[in-house]
Amino acid sequence: MARSKTSRKWMREHVTDPFVQRATRQGFRSRAVFKLEEIIARDKLIRPGMCVVDLGAAPGGWSQLVAPMVGAGGKVLALDILEMDPIPNVEFIQGDFRDDAVLERLEQALDGHPVDLVLSDMAPNITGVRSTDQARWAHLSELAVEFARNHLNPGGTLLVKCFQGAGVDDLRREVGALFESVVVRKPKASRDRSREFFLLARGLRSEAGQRAQQGETV
Repeated sequence: MARSKTSRKWMREHVTDPFVQRATRQGFRSRAVFKLEEIIARDKLIRPGMCVVDLGAAPGGWSQLVAPMVGAGGKVLALDILEMDPIPNVEFIQGDFRDDAVLERLEQALDGHPVDLVLSDMAPNITGVRSTDQARWAHLSELAVEFARNHLNPGGTLLVKCFQGAGVDDLRREVGALFESVVVRKPKASRDRSREFFLLARGLRSEAGQRAQQGETV
């Protein structure tokens, strides 16, 4: 089957993309690694010994970057619905994060180990219907936030991918009630035309602090 003009244009752009070329030279699995690399450098997210959960991990670029940073004393758990080739010192779980059974497997793999950082690069399969795609993204983001709320250490950090559109303001308010600080990051490796950006939330509040921030009685 002949490729469409759109697919040919995408392929030309992909192979000439400087971040794709750089990833190939440096042995990384995807250009997305440079999004996280920039944020880590700017915001000092990683330290040795951390426990990191990487949601939407495939093909594995983020885990590939983080695992050497946390070192042998750290722990990296990666999850994706797609297959992912093994990475040294990364435990991978294949499954749909929306599935309770998959979430239970992830919790079992943590084995009670508190999490310091949750990374979520999850995105839905694109249908081309913007309202549908945005609703699917919002659901995945909410699940990532809920996971962070339930499993992060007090003071822990969440980095979650978002897309401009319906639901963003609600998500940001929700995250703001849970964390001490929330900032927006748009790394250079995120294409200019993309609606993608990242919310970086630091300092998970205690349960009492969360209730107080939400205006509830403590």
